[in-house]
Amino acid sequence: MPLLFCFKWLNSYSFAIRPAGKRVKYEYIDTDEGLRDFCSHITGASSIAFDTEFVSEDRYFPQLCLLQIAAGEQRAIVDPLAISDLKPFWQTLLCPEHVTIVHAGREEFRFCLRAIGRRPANWFDTQIASGLVGVEYPAAYSTLISKLLGKAVGKGESRTNWRRRPLSKRQLAYAIQDVAYLEPLHHEIMSRLSAMGRHDWLEEELASWQDQLEVEESTERWRRVSGISGLSRRQLAILYELWKWREVHAQSRNVPSRRVLRDDLMVELARRGTADPPHIRALRGMDWKKHRQLIPEIAQCISRAMELPDDQCPRVSDTSVRPQFTLLGQFLATAVKSMARSAHVAPGLIGSVQDVRNLIAYHMGCTSGGKPALATGWRAEVVGQVIDRLLDGQLAIRITDPTSEQPLAFEPTEP
Repeated sequence: MPLLFCFKWLNSYSFAIRPAGKRVKYEYIDTDEGLRDFCSHITGASSIAFDTEFVSEDRYFPQLCLLQIAAGEQRAIVDPLAISDLKPFWQTLLCPEHVTIVHAGREEFRFCLRAIGRRPANWFDTQIASGLVGVEYPAAYSTLISKLLGKAVGKGESRTNWRRRPLSKRQLAYAIQDVAYLEPLHHEIMSRLSAMGRHDWLEEELASWQDQLEVEESTERWRRVSGISGLSRRQLAILYELWKWREVHAQSRNVPSRRVLRDDLMVELARRGTADPPHIRALRGMDWKKHRQLIPEIAQCISRAMELPDDQCPRVSDTSVRPQFTLLGQFLATAVKSMARSAHVAPGLIGSVQDVRNLIAYHMGCTSGGKPALATGWRAEVVGQVIDRLLDGQLAIRITDPTSEQPLAFEPTEP
């Protein structure tokens, strides 16, 4: 793909690239002044689409390495490794007059939230929105472009090291095409949503999605440690102390948490329930040099948890599932896929087998929590209410045509 140097302006560079046959002009911005100037030009845009390239495997928080932006006719690739302050861009996203367009934007949302503590205005994720018009979920960016726009984009740099400088022509071409089609995708998906009368569904889904991410950012997620099931309250107290200690170490060293201490080692230390350094060192995996140096701190964590009053230990989560609920969940999960396809909604967006089990438990009065996902909003309309009627015996599942794409039918039972 030819990359043509055009001119230098305000310490940023303008290029033209043809990704997959489409000519895309953009600026390469590597100064704070250039970023501020670009942001001032796009402030009044009706839409701002952006994407990021980042490296996360060796960091506590992902390292932002590239920022691609499209707003109307303006395009830019921003180099975060050369710019000291990206806040002008994140603050530009707060303007309520535009729609913020991304694809699979979980990390993009988090970058903004961590930078300025606020969510972008009018968030629109093409991956989520396309699932509400019947496209598979989760769908790749290239898949949406092909299915919704009838175009093809080239790939080949998804595993590149985005920290390296200078970036190659091929890398830049790959990066800019990741925003070149976001605005057309937004227009096409919105048209289909309008035709299907599902704008409310999208607003509900995106609001819930953002709320969940904000909660995750501010909530201690220690109960996600693998292997935690079966631990007693005292053992959970030990695990929690170890988890808090591990998070502090990981953040201070800017490394993934599991590089400080693996989940399985924390769980085993909790099970053993001893703060005696020799016993801790005797655990296989704790005899590494880097772990031996940490044993005194680990012992202190365990001691604190052992001294905690019984009534202050974490409660054991009620994860017990009746065997019949497991069987029903597996059976009805297949029916849910049929319901979703009939409603032209991506089955992957509806929920998991566990979501179906949660709905069954809720329907049978076997849970003390709030309403499960399948019992609220558009999901209740598409599948939740049908499952309720199936469980009550008001509906039956019948095989109509085994060769059909939709071989199942949901019919009222005879009175």
